[in-house]
Amino acid sequence: MTRVPSCDKLCFLAYLILYLQLVSSQKSAFASANSTKAEVLLKWKASFRNQTQNNLTLWINANEALCNTWIGVSCNSDGSVNRLNLTNSGIQGILLEFPFMSLPNLAYVDLSFNELFDQIPPEISSLTKLIYFNTSYNQMSGKIPPEISLLTNLQVLHLNDNKFNGSIPQEIGRLKFVYKLSLYSNNLEGSIPASVGNLSKLTSLLLFGNQLSGPIPPEIGNLSKLVKLSLYDNYLSGPIPLYFRNLKNLTRMLFYEGHFLLTSNISEDFGVYSNPQFVDLSHNNLYGEISDIWGYIPSKIVNAIKIQELDFSSNHLVREVPKDLGRLTSLVNLKLNGNQLFGSIPSEFGAFTELAYLDVSTNKLNGSIPSIFGELVHLYYLNLSNNNFNQEIPLQLGMLFHLSQLDLSHNSLDGKIPSEISKMQSLEQLNLSHNNLSGLIPATFDGMCSLLYIDVSYNHLQGSIPNNKAFLDAHSFEGNVRLCGNVVGQQSYNKHVLKRKNNRKLVFAIIFPILGVVLLTLLAIVFIKTRRNKEPGTEKSDIHDEIFSISLFDGKKLYSEIIRATNGFDSIFCIGKGGSGSVYKAKLPSGSIVAVKKLHQKLDDEETSQKEFHNEISALINIRHRNIVKFCGFCSNSQHSFLVYEYLEKGSLASILRKEDEAKELDWSRRVRIVKGDALSYLHHDCVPPIVHRDISSSNILLDYDYKPYVSDFGTAKLLNPDSSNWSCLVGTYGYVAPELAYTRKVTKKCDIYSFGVVALEVIMGKRLSDLISSISSPSDCENKLLQCTWFLSRYHFKLQLSLEDQTSRLNNSLRFKLHLTLFDLSRKSDLLV
Repeated sequence: MTRVPSCDKLCFLAYLILYLQLVSSQKSAFASANSTKAEVLLKWKASFRNQTQNNLTLWINANEALCNTWIGVSCNSDGSVNRLNLTNSGIQGILLEFPFMSLPNLAYVDLSFNELFDQIPPEISSLTKLIYFNTSYNQMSGKIPPEISLLTNLQVLHLNDNKFNGSIPQEIGRLKFVYKLSLYSNNLEGSIPASVGNLSKLTSLLLFGNQLSGPIPPEIGNLSKLVKLSLYDNYLSGPIPLYFRNLKNLTRMLFYEGHFLLTSNISEDFGVYSNPQFVDLSHNNLYGEISDIWGYIPSKIVNAIKIQELDFSSNHLVREVPKDLGRLTSLVNLKLNGNQLFGSIPSEFGAFTELAYLDVSTNKLNGSIPSIFGELVHLYYLNLSNNNFNQEIPLQLGMLFHLSQLDLSHNSLDGKIPSEISKMQSLEQLNLSHNNLSGLIPATFDGMCSLLYIDVSYNHLQGSIPNNKAFLDAHSFEGNVRLCGNVVGQQSYNKHVLKRKNNRKLVFAIIFPILGVVLLTLLAIVFIKTRRNKEPGTEKSDIHDEIFSISLFDGKKLYSEIIRATNGFDSIFCIGKGGSGSVYKAKLPSGSIVAVKKLHQKLDDEETSQKEFHNEISALINIRHRNIVKFCGFCSNSQHSFLVYEYLEKGSLASILRKEDEAKELDWSRRVRIVKGDALSYLHHDCVPPIVHRDISSSNILLDYDYKPYVSDFGTAKLLNPDSSNWSCLVGTYGYVAPELAYTRKVTKKCDIYSFGVVALEVIMGKRLSDLISSISSPSDCENKLLQCTWFLSRYHFKLQLSLEDQTSRLNNSLRFKLHLTLFDLSRKSDLLV
């Protein structure tokens, strides 16, 4: 007898079949939905201008699982696309084709560091679940759509570094959850909308680098959670709102420079902050006191223990510098210059144990310079110029071993120059001019290897001038009638003036006849020498005593030709100047053109004046490399010391980078060739002993007509002796010297590697280092420049507006490698063979 299945089993089978059908249909629906999303994304990708040069090459098949295989795409647990992270993906396109309506669950969209252009379409309002939206560092334009205010869940909005214009929409105040708003570096105009004050969760508001005008809305004072506020480089005017005193959490506040016309009494209007780390109000029309009215100092401003930078320069601040500022022990930079502060510098400033930069110049400060400054061991810049300081320079300043620049000029300082200053072995610039200093310049200044510039003009100094390369310019000693020394342009002091003669008749009776005999003798010598020079055959005896070697030419003949070709080294033939000499262009009778480097003469010490000359000869005489400037010969006699090189038509790399029209001629293939042609591997690894150049810079990279690079100027080169410690004075060009060399003074190959990294960065950026640094006026600006630099390195072809469409993949790969290598050099200073 057959058993009939029970009712329970039949019901279970029915439910199972139904469940499997539902699961199957759900998966089919998900697959269909994902296929649809893939198709709309592929349609957007198809609108890109660069189909083969972006990073989305794996976006191909609409039937693939885009959540698992597509770069930059993420999905939630339901299989719905909720994240797009396509930063730095090489996209060239527009957002008008973006499938906003088909991706309603997107919560995170990052399209930064691409080449998106055109405007943000109003359809963005359909992304109602969006929390993070970033299109920074693109080329987007048009107005910011008011529909963006419908993204009511938005928390972070970055639209900076584009070309957006028009005004900031009033509707932006509806984004009540936004805590970061970055609209800087665009072309936005009009006033800052008062509705910004409704963004109660805002911690960062960055609007700098636009064309915003009008007053700062007082409603910003309602943003009690605000930490960073940056409004500089706009056209804002009027007072700083009184309500800013409510911004208790503010740590960074930047209103400096630009086109500001802020007028405010900071004593009364500015408020007090307990947590600031950086405040910059420089170059405005602010006035008032840094006093108890500007917050009760003992209990308020002194509680801002985290503040590191304070810049009130170029305003109209008055009264004394408060003593209690000394409680801000975390200060690193303090700038009070360009005001009307008076009184003495409080000794409490000695508590600034972290201070590295102090500028109180151009005020009305008086009294003595506090000796406690000698304890500020981290100082590298100290400027007290253009005040009324008096008394002697404190000996304790000699303890500032890291000080690079010291300016005490235009004061009323008296007494002697303390010899302790010579202990500052990092000092590069010293200005003591326009004071009442007297006595001798300390002889210990001879040993200050790092000193590059000194000015002691218009004092009452006397005696001899030290034997140091910084003491070459006669203008640095003007107004000191009792100084004497062999400096070009400096009048020698007649020591007889120091002696008083009791018997004037005896003076006239003895001195005048002696002077007459001396004068007649000199005239006879000049006459005889002139006659000899005119006689034939004397040239042989004159040249016989000189050290002269021209490897590729007839030396004696070429010497005369160079003198004639440069008209005795006339300035009209000068094509460049450096610290050690000047370079002249000489066209010889044969039609050949050579570059002649004539060294500056140091009459006070002939042996010292020849050191760099012989050093360069020693370095060049035995080296041969296709990227080292060809050395033709040299001459050294009592009249001249010069070196002869092959002439390179394009001049120095620095001169090309300085001129925008010429810099544009450097296409990427030429840039790669310049970076590759540095010859450091040859100098470091093929020369025995190895040679360290020590002054690799864009000024010492020369280019021929085809932009082929050549390393030049080996005057500071050093042979690395394995049996020696290789310690040395600090030499090189500002910005290119490896930081550790300034402290250790030990020369290694890595010093050149660091300098090479800086030059490579200049070549890639198309801008000289000094031009970049001069545009940085504050640490925050420095951060922005570094960020822009990072952006540029990731998108090198766009920054200089050069198209890579006609470049080969091999060139692209080579340049990318150089970019990575440059950053590696600057960060690690490795010993790679580059």
